[in-house]
Amino acid sequence: MPNVDTAHFDLVVIGFGRGGKTLAAAMGRSGKRVALIERSAEMYGGTCPNVGCVPTKSLIHHAETGAGHGEAVEKTRNLTTKLRGINFVTLDSIDSVTVLTGQATFVDPKTVEVSAGDDRLTVTGDTIVINTGAEPVVPDIPGLAGSPRVHTSTGLIGRDNLPQRLAVLGGGHVGIEFASMFAQFGSEVTVLDQAPRILGREDDDVAAAAEQVLVDAGVQFVLGAQVIRLAETDEGAKLDYRRGDGEDSIVVDAVLVAAGRKPATDGLGLDRAGVETTAGGAVEVDDHLRTSQPNIFAVGDVKGGPQFTYVSLDDSRIVADQLAGRGTRSTADRAHIPYTLFLTPPLARVGLTERDAREQGYAVKVSQKAVADIVSMPKAKILGETRGLMKFVIDAETDQVLGAALLSVDAQELINTVTLAMRHGVTAVDLRDAIYTHPSSTEAFNEVLSASRS
Repeated sequence: MPNVDTAHFDLVVIGFGRGGKTLAAAMGRSGKRVALIERSAEMYGGTCPNVGCVPTKSLIHHAETGAGHGEAVEKTRNLTTKLRGINFVTLDSIDSVTVLTGQATFVDPKTVEVSAGDDRLTVTGDTIVINTGAEPVVPDIPGLAGSPRVHTSTGLIGRDNLPQRLAVLGGGHVGIEFASMFAQFGSEVTVLDQAPRILGREDDDVAAAAEQVLVDAGVQFVLGAQVIRLAETDEGAKLDYRRGDGEDSIVVDAVLVAAGRKPATDGLGLDRAGVETTAGGAVEVDDHLRTSQPNIFAVGDVKGGPQFTYVSLDDSRIVADQLAGRGTRSTADRAHIPYTLFLTPPLARVGLTERDAREQGYAVKVSQKAVADIVSMPKAKILGETRGLMKFVIDAETDQVLGAALLSVDAQELINTVTLAMRHGVTAVDLRDAIYTHPSSTEAFNEVLSASRS
């Protein structure tokens, strides 16, 4: 940290996440004086390369290819260390950008105090961007807090020893990805969730297919279960849960709490800046990502909404347009945001489910096929992974694709093609009759979109 008491910048970014670092780099290269504040040197680059997308997908890859857990953790740790360094150098090498490591706290709408131990630096900025991300939620269940056997996703990815028995509390995306990963590494995995089934946002048939993939991998599910306490025993952590009219328990070596994430705003002093938050604790923003203070913006997970690094990247484009463009770009322009759940094989989805489309009154046509039955998709057979299904939800009147769920090899790539088609009005017939390379996973569209039901 510079040995000065005060410093002024054109732009101050709080948090090293995707949206903030992209904006800081762009403004710095244009000649603006930029300060990027990150409270931990272990988080240069933000959540994604350090404790989110990159390490989890690295571990999943190594699990799928048969690497041992210890080897996978070591390779992943080396990768994240390298990326962290690259992220720091990328920003620090820009002459007009200063990276400050410390806790940022607002003093007023244009002033931030940065503290690191006994050191204090007062930073002022014409524009300030909040980019502090989100953090795991730990439910208020007796025994969870303080137990050495309890981990969030952040802690579990860095654990050197593979737990023989792992309980996952939560059947959402994070819980399911970790359940799939650790089952492949060899852990005995049990998922406990209060919902009657996993992946409640998906259609029943898609969720059932995903659950079967996990069951085949050895994952056990205890659904409709409310965990009521954790007790430390000589055999491990004993989780008591209520299910129906009765109570039961399991004993495990480690517990993953995957109960969602909340905006990370603790310690920012938002009240002193006059920045308003929603009932859920997210920083409240308008369509241009401007907060209740005109000179303060918020990007990424801290503002609520979909918690994806690519959404944060698009946030940076909106703010950059406000600061140095025409000022017309907004979140209202967004349409059809895809997402992928990285179990094995991955589940990717975009748009409406069949259930939602029918509830919204569309005349629905569904094109669907099990991957194992798609003759024109030899890629899956070549790779020896023919589990899953492909499902398209189509407006029967216009032939527009309303949504798709792809549980298959390469689904994380295929969904981007479908999303682009939806954004640009490419019809289901056009998608069906396109010429695709061979052998590829995309050519499955030729066959799947030829089979439909009302």
